[in-house]
Amino acid sequence: MAAGAHHRGHSPRLPSSAPVRGGTIQAIRVEGNDRIETGTILSYMLLQPGDSFDPDRIDRSLRTLYATGLFQDVSLTRDANTLVVRVVENPVVNTITFEGNHSVNDDTLRKELQLRPRAVFTPRMAQSDRQRLLGVYAAKGHYAATVDPQIVKLSQNRVNVIFRINEGRETYISHITFVGNHAFSESRLAEVISSRESRWWRFLSSSDEFNPQRVAYDRELLRRFYLKNGYADFDVTGAVSELSPDRRSFFLTFTMHEGERYRVGKITLKPQLPHLKAEGLEAFVKLKSGDWYDGDAVEQSTQALQAEVEGRGYPFVDVEPRIARHPDKHTVDLLFDIVQGQRSYVERIDISGNSRTKDKVIRREFQFAEGDAFNPAAMRRTKQRLEDLGYFNTVNITTQPGSASDRVIVNTGISEKATGELTLGGGFSTDAGVLGQVGLREKNLVGTGIDAGINGTLAQRESQVDLSVTDPYFLDRNLVAGADAYLIRNNNLDISNYEERRAGMSLRLGYQFNDHLSQSWNYSLVDRNVYNIQSGASLYVLDESGQSLLSQIGQTISLDYRDSRTDPHNGFIARLGTDFAGIGGDETYLRAKIDGTYYVPFGWLTGDSDWVLAISAGTGYLDRMSGRERIIDRFFLGGDNLRGFQDGGAGPHSIPNATYPSADSLGGDFIWTQSTEMRFPLPVSPDLGLSGRAFVDVGGLSGVRTSGNTSAQGIADTGAPRVGAGVGVSWKSPFGLINVDIADPVVKKTHDQTQVFRFGFGTRF
Repeated sequence: MAAGAHHRGHSPRLPSSAPVRGGTIQAIRVEGNDRIETGTILSYMLLQPGDSFDPDRIDRSLRTLYATGLFQDVSLTRDANTLVVRVVENPVVNTITFEGNHSVNDDTLRKELQLRPRAVFTPRMAQSDRQRLLGVYAAKGHYAATVDPQIVKLSQNRVNVIFRINEGRETYISHITFVGNHAFSESRLAEVISSRESRWWRFLSSSDEFNPQRVAYDRELLRRFYLKNGYADFDVTGAVSELSPDRRSFFLTFTMHEGERYRVGKITLKPQLPHLKAEGLEAFVKLKSGDWYDGDAVEQSTQALQAEVEGRGYPFVDVEPRIARHPDKHTVDLLFDIVQGQRSYVERIDISGNSRTKDKVIRREFQFAEGDAFNPAAMRRTKQRLEDLGYFNTVNITTQPGSASDRVIVNTGISEKATGELTLGGGFSTDAGVLGQVGLREKNLVGTGIDAGINGTLAQRESQVDLSVTDPYFLDRNLVAGADAYLIRNNNLDISNYEERRAGMSLRLGYQFNDHLSQSWNYSLVDRNVYNIQSGASLYVLDESGQSLLSQIGQTISLDYRDSRTDPHNGFIARLGTDFAGIGGDETYLRAKIDGTYYVPFGWLTGDSDWVLAISAGTGYLDRMSGRERIIDRFFLGGDNLRGFQDGGAGPHSIPNATYPSADSLGGDFIWTQSTEMRFPLPVSPDLGLSGRAFVDVGGLSGVRTSGNTSAQGIADTGAPRVGAGVGVSWKSPFGLINVDIADPVVKKTHDQTQVFRFGFGTRF
């Protein structure tokens, strides 16, 4: 037999002896193939019958066959004038399993693999997948993890692949060092970055686990912090991560150049658009001469100027901020160039990654449509709106050139997350007492954006069952529609010697006029019952016993300029609400309420944006238009709206006498409240989620209209102000928000029921 070419192993090698030259290939015979068709193998050959026995082409054919990844062994030999191709096929993957993984589930690991069931197995792919899995564990802080791919041979040239994993200990950050800092201490800079040194109390957080992406983010956080505080020349020159010899921890070192601190010198606006004047635009610049330079304020000014100019009818505009440093004076001059931007239009909006959420649910959040002028500010607002939905883990919006120079394609890539919630909870609050809770909610029902849920709470003083559904885009329009059905029981024995039960339904409809102004309407039909009136109750409570039917329509109009709806630090919100009862039912009244909160940031003074002064005020009036007035419809003062007093415990009370010895809280027709609260961070690690507050609450309640049957007993109804002052702590715990307040009822009246300690707790598990 003539010498031939052979290959076995990881890389092709030349044959051990040169093939016999000369002669013509009469036939090519393939041996050893089982799954792979002979024709498929021949298609990879560079030789055909009739060709000469060329050693170079034989060797290239060998390498081509092996490069397919289909074969474990390949040899090409000559038998007379026949070229014999012998192959040993790579096995086929039957199953892939993982052993030893605890912190990462199978589905997450499987997504990283190149190997797939019913695909060809190669050792190279197994080793590549091993590295991919190690990368997954490194991203979660497990740098000491090991992954060992093993195979179990089966019949018919199949294999089971088992990845045996030893996760090892998580790799924590043992020490963080800052080099080159002079203006701020290490402890202050440690609060700026998101990485944390490992401490025992961080067992509920992952911030002390080493993560390269987090370190890169920390560099940006440091840069933004220094720019915000006037250091325009700041630069992080290095961020070094050193793994300890035992591979259990990292040492992080941030090296920086602070540079000089600058104040703002001259501020110039330079419009370069037809008929656009600088007058009136100065108000949108968030800095003034003499202020410390603030990079965040420059960015906010740029966005505010762009939005204002676009609103004046210039759709294609760029605002380009420029700074001119004067190191000798330690000042920077700011120049805002307002120029004509490139004219471009949205050719197409592509959406990817939404396997569950319908396209229209995503598209309706866009602030522009196909064919509109492309607007980067609108794109940023769209991204924020999509993130605010709570349906997605990540939202990425990018652009690419379209079919013409003035066309862009907007690509929106999303990563969906689970939106269903099963809530089981328990806790205690001073309002409801010991409570238990169970709920089922889906915020994105079958991908339509509809929010539906059922929730039940069983407590000592307040229990309810509520079924709710809300469509945020009813009829695919700017309408929020919803419906509720509920059963509520309130135990008022502590303040008024009665219990009440409400069973009813409500319909809701709302819409937005713009990003700040919105209005909602509601209709309620409720069956109410005042029952279980205790012996000794006042005549006014005794007279309330029995059922009544409420048919009420109401509306609320809101003006919201807060910087965040969940955690506001700046801006204000104002609401005006009215309710009218009398469309059928037993009650006829008109009730009006107005309230608002103004947030004053104190970061400019303290250097920490978590210092916020919240000033709130509100008032309400109930006008009984006809019929009797019921206690169940009145306003009550105390608890959340006046700390230091029991819920509903301040305001008009019945005056006890020998016949009716109880001082019952009766509510009132006119209420006003005012609260001034300073919110501040506590001197502990931000990872603990603790914040503090100091407050003064003021309020008054008056106006009790009684029926002729109750004129025999007096009422303490002075309407005099009550005052409560105190301090509190909030903890954003893994089990829910916990609030603790200690308040002193500074100004109180006879028969008021006070409450020095107030505690609220909720949990999910």
